[in-house]
Amino acid sequence: MVQNSAKHLIIGGGIIGCSIAYHLSRMGEKDVCLLERANLTEGATWHAAGLVGQLRSSRNTTRMLKKSVEMYDRLQRQEGLKFDWKKTGSLRLAATKERMLEARRLATMARSFDLEMHIISPSEAKQLFPLIEQNGLEGAAFIPSDGYVDPASLCQAIASAARKQGVDIRQRVEALDFNVTNGRITSVETTEGRWDAENVIFATGMWSREIAAKLGIQVPACAVEHQYIVTE
Repeated sequence: MVQNSAKHLIIGGGIIGCSIAYHLSRMGEKDVCLLERANLTEGATWHAAGLVGQLRSSRNTTRMLKKSVEMYDRLQRQEGLKFDWKKTGSLRLAATKERMLEARRLATMARSFDLEMHIISPSEAKQLFPLIEQNGLEGAAFIPSDGYVDPASLCQAIASAARKQGVDIRQRVEALDFNVTNGRITSVETTEGRWDAENVIFATGMWSREIAAKLGIQVPACAVEHQYIVTE
């Protein structure tokens, strides 16, 4: 049986797994390997809507999303990677006075999170997005640094940057089982043979429940149906 080893072994080649690999290598970590059971992005990543809205009720979540936008800019500007990232800005429309009051509260929260957000008039909103029917609108909130990204091309770009920094990415290698000693995973049985690892990181998305069950761990994850519209 073939036996391999890595300091950091990442299971899953979607946007989360590739981002973990990229950031570990960027922090100077060596001997990082990622295993993907199919091809990169073929799980939940490829059909995500890719909407990048940074303002959340949690300061930490907002900070994380702001870091994402900074990373997308850096990957394109400094590292020359090509992926579909459009910083279009986002609009939150307010059709009632109550909604307008809520928008002003959000703007206050955005400022406290150091996120640029403007309260604008219905006519200004229409200038930004001409398809808006401004009659009946009280106003809108506009975040200029929001946008949308193509998840598949972004994931491939991050994987490319990780490879340049020495990450070993292996596709069509499936994790089958795990060997545990004193409460720690010490090795992973795969279709490529055994992998010894100091740290095993699961980035398996919708397959997390199935994989964690092999370790006697219950992960409350399930598929949820969503809808979105794609325009030309």
